[in-house]
Amino acid sequence: MASIVRAWRDSGGATRGRIALGGGFASVLGVALAFVIGNPGPSRAEAGMAMRSSEVARLKNLDQGAQAELVIEGKSAQQRNAMIPTADLPLIRQAGFSSISKGTAQFNSALTCLTQAIYYEAANEPVKGKRAVAQVVLNRLRHPAYPNSVCGVVYEGAYQRVCQFSFTCDGALLRQPLARQWSEAQAVAKDMLAGKVEPSVGTATHYHADYVVPRWAFTLAKIEQIGTHIFYRFPGSAGDKSAFSRRWNGYEAVPTIDFDRLRGLLAANIIEPEEPEYTPGLTVAPHVADRHAPSDVGGRIDTTKNWRPSIPDPVNSVGSYGVARAKQGESSGGANIAIADLDEDRQ
Repeated sequence: MASIVRAWRDSGGATRGRIALGGGFASVLGVALAFVIGNPGPSRAEAGMAMRSSEVARLKNLDQGAQAELVIEGKSAQQRNAMIPTADLPLIRQAGFSSISKGTAQFNSALTCLTQAIYYEAANEPVKGKRAVAQVVLNRLRHPAYPNSVCGVVYEGAYQRVCQFSFTCDGALLRQPLARQWSEAQAVAKDMLAGKVEPSVGTATHYHADYVVPRWAFTLAKIEQIGTHIFYRFPGSAGDKSAFSRRWNGYEAVPTIDFDRLRGLLAANIIEPEEPEYTPGLTVAPHVADRHAPSDVGGRIDTTKNWRPSIPDPVNSVGSYGVARAKQGESSGGANIAIADLDEDRQ
C-alpha cells in the first residue's frame, strides 16, 4: 500500500519536515502479535499488585511517538477500521465507581472534569457513547498506567508535550458550553460517579474516531464501536480486570486553565486547510473552524506536530450514522422511523 505523506509543524508553526505513514501494516501487526505472544505481562497474582515502573512505561509507550501518528484519515479510514477485527477476548464488566462522597468539594471537582470530558469528546454521541467515554476515564483511574483521580486522568499532560484528552490543550475550552448538551453530559457524569457502568466497553482505556486510523489501533485490542468512536483495551493481562486495582487517591481539583496560553497556541498554529474534501463525520468540506481535529484520536495530541486544527464545536457536526441516513433520503420509508429516533438522541 502506498505511503501517506503528511507535513508536520513545530510549536511555532514552522514546517520542520515530512513523515511518511502507511505501507507498514504488516510490520505494525507484527509488533502487536509480538506484544501479545512474546510479552504476556504479569501473572494474575502479580496483576493485583502495583505494576513495575518498566511495565507501566511500556504500556504508556504503546500510543506515543510514531504509534500516535495517523496511518489513514478521511473516508477510507472507516473502511480500514472495519477491517481491524474485534479481539477474541472476553468482555469484562467493571465494577461501578462510587468512591467520592456526593456534596463534597472532591465530588464537585470530579463531576466538572468528567462532564468536560463527556461534553468535549462526545456531546454529539448517543447516551451510550457518552457513558463509554466516561467509562474509559474511570478505567484509567484504576489502572497503574494513569493518574488515580478523575481530574488527573482527564488533564494528564495538558501542559506537557503530549496531552491525553485533546480538548484540554487544543483550545476547545475557550468555547462556552451549550446549556442543553452540557446538562446531558453532566447527567451522564453524575450517573457514572454514582456507580453506573457501561458494560459494552469493558476494560477499555483508549478510543478514537472512526474517520482516522492511528498506528496504535493495530497494537491494542479492539472491543467495540459506539457511534463514531472505536474502543480498545490493553492486550494480555494488562487489560484484565485484575490489573485495574488502584484506588482513588482521595483528591480532586480542576486545574487552573491558562487561557492566554491557549489563545497564543491557536494564533501560532492554526493550519490552512488543503484542497477541500468531504470527510465522513463532517457536514461540509474541512475548514479550520470544523469540529473534528485531524489528529484528535480521543486520547493523544502531540503539540509539536501537525495537531493544531481549530476550536472544536462538539454540537455542530453530524456523526457518520447521520451522514449515512442523509444519503438514504426518504426512499426507505418506514425504516427511517427508527433511524430518526436514534438520530434525535444524538442531537
